[in-house]
Amino acid sequence: MTHNEAFAVVAKPGDNLVDLSTPRPIIDEDRLAANIARIQSYMDAHHLNFRPHIKTHKIPALARAQAAAGAKGINCQKITEAEVFASAGFEDILITFNILGTEKLARLAALHERISALKVVADSAVTVDGLAAHFAARKPLTVLVECDTGGGRCGVQTPAEAAALAERIAKVPSLVFGGLLTYPKPGGAADVQRFATETLALLRSVGIDCPVVSNGGTPSLFDAHLVTAATEHRAGTYIYNDRSMVRAGHCTEDDCAMHVLATVVSRPTADRAVIDAGSKALTSDLLGFSDFGTIAGYPQAVITGLSEEHGVIDLSRCTGKRPEIGEKIRIIPNHTCVVSNLFDTMVFHRNGVVTRVEEVAARGLVW
Repeated sequence: MTHNEAFAVVAKPGDNLVDLSTPRPIIDEDRLAANIARIQSYMDAHHLNFRPHIKTHKIPALARAQAAAGAKGINCQKITEAEVFASAGFEDILITFNILGTEKLARLAALHERISALKVVADSAVTVDGLAAHFAARKPLTVLVECDTGGGRCGVQTPAEAAALAERIAKVPSLVFGGLLTYPKPGGAADVQRFATETLALLRSVGIDCPVVSNGGTPSLFDAHLVTAATEHRAGTYIYNDRSMVRAGHCTEDDCAMHVLATVVSRPTADRAVIDAGSKALTSDLLGFSDFGTIAGYPQAVITGLSEEHGVIDLSRCTGKRPEIGEKIRIIPNHTCVVSNLFDTMVFHRNGVVTRVEEVAARGLVW
C-alpha cells in the first residue's frame, strides 16, 4: 500500500464523519481558522511578534496557515521536529530545549547549514560551552538565555545569572547572543516583566544588546500584553484549544477545533458505556482533571477510566438521552498536544464532511 493509499483508507474529501473508523481525531476547519485569526489579531493589536509552537499540531500545512496570518517564525521543542519543518521550507526556527551531546550537536549543526535563522536556548555554562566548541569552525549560532521566571522548569534563576550567561555567549566567536526567553507560570506576567527589566538593565550596563525577549505559554496567552519588555510571544495549544483551555477561560467549547471521534462499543449496564478510545487515543494526561475529556452533547457523562483501547463512561448523572451501542461521539480532550502525537494523520472537516487528511509529519520522532 502506498502512502497516499494509506491516507485514503483513513478518509478522503467528501466522506461523512459518521462513516469514519474510530478512534480518530478530527479538526473543524472553521474553528481552526478562527483560532488562528483570533490570536494573531490579539498579538498584532499589542505589537508583539507571535511565534507559534508547532508541538501542538506537528503539521507543516498548519504552520503555513499561521505564517500567512502573520506569525513570525516557529517554535519547535526537538531537533527532529525542526528538521521536518526545515524540509517543509521554514527558515526561522527556535528550538526551546537545552541541546547536549555529540549526536544532537551534529544534527543541530547540519540543520544550521540548511536554514537561515536557527536559534536555540541555554541555561547553563555547560550547554553554552558545548555549543561553542561544536560550532567553533562553523557559522555562528544564535543562543537565547532561558530564564526561570516562576515556571519551575528550566532556566537561570536570577537576572544576575542571566546577564552573566549572556556575557559568556557574547564573548564566544562561534555564538551570537540572541536574547532572553522564558516559559512562565500561568498568571506570572508581573514576575516576567520584573525579571526581564532587571536583566535588560544589567545587559545595558555592560554594553550587550538584547534583540529579543521571548515570553511564552498558552496559559498566559491573554496576559502577553502585560509584559511590555517582551518582543515576542510563543504559544501552541490555542490553534486547536482543549478542555484545559476552556477551564482557564481562554475559550469556550465552541472554540475547540479538535475532537476525538469514538464509537460506543458496549453498554454493560444502564449507567455504563464503553468506547473504543482509551489511553492510546485520549492519553492519560489529566492536567488537573479527575476524568478524561468532555463528551459533546452529553455534558453529564463522565469518562472515568481508560485502559489502552477502552474508555469507560459513567452515565449515572445523565438525566436525558444516553449514548447507545454503535453511536459515534465527539470528545474534547484534556490536552490536545498529546493527542496529536498519538496519530499518524489528522482528519479535517467542515460541518461533518471531510475536507482533507494531513500527515502529522513531526509526531513520534525521537531526538
